Amino acid sequence: MSKTVPVGVSARHIHVSQEHVDILFGKGYELTEFKPLSQPGQYAANETVAVIGSKGQFDKVRILGPVRPETQLEISMTDSFAIGVKAPVRESGSIEGTPGITIKGPAGEVTIDKGVIVAARHIHFHTSDAAKWGIEDKQMLKVRLGGDRGLVLENVLARVSDSFALDMHIDTDEANAAGARNGDTAEIID
Repeated sequence: MSKTVPVGVSARHIHVSQEHVDILFGKGYELTEFKPLSQPGQYAANETVAVIGSKGQFDKVRILGPVRPETQLEISMTDSFAIGVKAPVRESGSIEGTPGITIKGPAGEVTIDKGVIVAARHIHFHTSDAAKWGIEDKQMLKVRLGGDRGLVLENVLARVSDSFALDMHIDTDEANAAGARNGDTAEIID
């Protein structure tokens, strides 16, 4: 049985806490939805911010909603070099011991002391999909991306939850290396 999954290419983005939304956009501000994402209840917000590192900055970094308990910036390794922040590869939400950054919004700015990561490549599995294929939460997988520049990616983290929809997330560096685009499919091979 072929284990194919849709591919989602994740460009740089930021998740923010309500405390930081209040600082960046004004007290009591609420994020507004630009478009829904592949995961149920998640969305790209209309709002963007600038992120400022020691060597440079990126303007118009999209916020993904809804708000989270802690602010987290997800960038590619190339982005990390460009702005001068040594971001480690981490699972989303695992931000202890990571570098911080300055974030600037229309109403103010905030400097966080942790939260900048290169997101570990991963596949979101609904519990039923994982059970069907015998995949467990936190399992490391090997996945093949096809095409003219096809690659086999190792250390692809399985994330399993009743609230997830089947989707593989890779960053722009990984997608560019493989010539992959949103909506392509990948095959779990191990």
